[in-house]
Amino acid sequence: MSDYILEMKSITKEFPGVKALTDVSFKVERGEIHCLIGENGAGKSTLMKVLSGVYPHGTYSGDIVFDGKVQAFSKISDSVKTGIAIIYQELALFPDLTVYENIFAGNEVKRGAVVNWNRTIVEAKRMLKKVKLNVNPETLIKDLGVGKQQLVEIAKALSKEVKLLILDEPTAALNENDSENLLELLRELKDQGITCIMISHKLKEVISIADKATVIRDGRTICTLDAAKGEITEGVIIKNMVGREIEDIYPKRANKKFGDTILEVRDWTAYDAPSGRNVVKNANVHVKKGEIVGIAGLMGSGRTELALSIFGNPKSYKLQGELLVEGKRRSFKHTSDAIEAGIAYVTEDRKGDGLFLLQDIKSNVSAANLNGIAKGGIINQNEEVKVANEYKRSMNVKAPSVEQIVGNLSGGNQQKVSLGKWLFVGPKLLILDEPTRGIDVGAKFEIYTIMNKLIAEGMSIIMISSELGEVLGMSDRVYVMAEGKIKGELPIERASQEKIMELATQ
Repeated sequence: MSDYILEMKSITKEFPGVKALTDVSFKVERGEIHCLIGENGAGKSTLMKVLSGVYPHGTYSGDIVFDGKVQAFSKISDSVKTGIAIIYQELALFPDLTVYENIFAGNEVKRGAVVNWNRTIVEAKRMLKKVKLNVNPETLIKDLGVGKQQLVEIAKALSKEVKLLILDEPTAALNENDSENLLELLRELKDQGITCIMISHKLKEVISIADKATVIRDGRTICTLDAAKGEITEGVIIKNMVGREIEDIYPKRANKKFGDTILEVRDWTAYDAPSGRNVVKNANVHVKKGEIVGIAGLMGSGRTELALSIFGNPKSYKLQGELLVEGKRRSFKHTSDAIEAGIAYVTEDRKGDGLFLLQDIKSNVSAANLNGIAKGGIINQNEEVKVANEYKRSMNVKAPSVEQIVGNLSGGNQQKVSLGKWLFVGPKLLILDEPTRGIDVGAKFEIYTIMNKLIAEGMSIIMISSELGEVLGMSDRVYVMAEGKIKGELPIERASQEKIMELATQ
């Protein structure tokens, strides 16, 4: 007989005008790793917020049974007391506090009414050892990389004697090594009797780690797949997630035709004064009309720095070398100069740098090209709505209207709005930095289809990606970067994951 640590029974959750969850049921066995998967906006995070008490008892219908008891959490601290801990994609750490202060924030080790700091540091070291993080507990959080911060979050959860650990997209911002280390830690926690629920869009991770996987689509439970029965495969997951089979995740382009060189950088070097180092070193890159050029490399290899140095240099790097657009030498003093020359850049951090999350779709779409909807210096609001509706339709943005606040959209739809914003400036060259990070396979397919459509219309694309499958599936040529240098250039016919990794680790 199965021993379920968690049962969520017939959960229904509504927001004004939207039913986010409809009769969702979900079971997790004690001591297993259970993945929760589905497209952006499917209801995964909403379900976990119901479980954790973010949405308190009484705001939803259905029952939560945890550790054999029906629960009625009215706030997050109620779920924490029962042994449930959730780690969100946006880490909830205090950057200017130490590691040990963060681990025991809100759960202080006290002697009477006074915090026992010596004991706190000793206990913090014990928690860090559990998560295999070898750092001084007196280190400030802001001085740690994202991967190490993620481990501090887990140490914080373990300090509260967690029984069920929930991780929402834990590897979204991690490189491959940090991701694998985190997955290995979850396996070890499982061996120690800790149950894990992991929300992830990375199907390879789900396949490698899940004992079971539950698929949610459009706010409903579709199925639960069992690894022991061989049910957790890429094809089965995709079919259940999107309601259809995607024969080829990377849509093919017919009749590839490349024109003249649209962009070229020669002996390009970017010096970053705050870090005191060259973040790009003597790079030589060119892009032809109608071409998708992939830039691969490990985190910190200089890919984003190269893109920013080309796109008007917003980081104020000291630049050397030549930049040519359509054969003419150019020097951009500001991002507006790059935009005027026909270059657009879609940032990897859509929430931090790419979008105004508190504003609506129409305001975001028009933000980079207000002149395009203005007459005599006055914005034509009717034209703004018209333009936004055109991009909402062409990008298939799933939202009630262009008045929808962007922060309330799913990650995939946010990315489409970000794309629409930059397409409205009418670029000849579009730089896409991690274009599908943190979005599901269905939304990825739509982004890839949009990319192919743009190329067919004569645009050129530079695509920076940490997903080697994406680089190989979408690029015509690949540059590989490491330590700020271009380590190699590969036509797609000769590129492979092994060759790219070999160059990226030189």
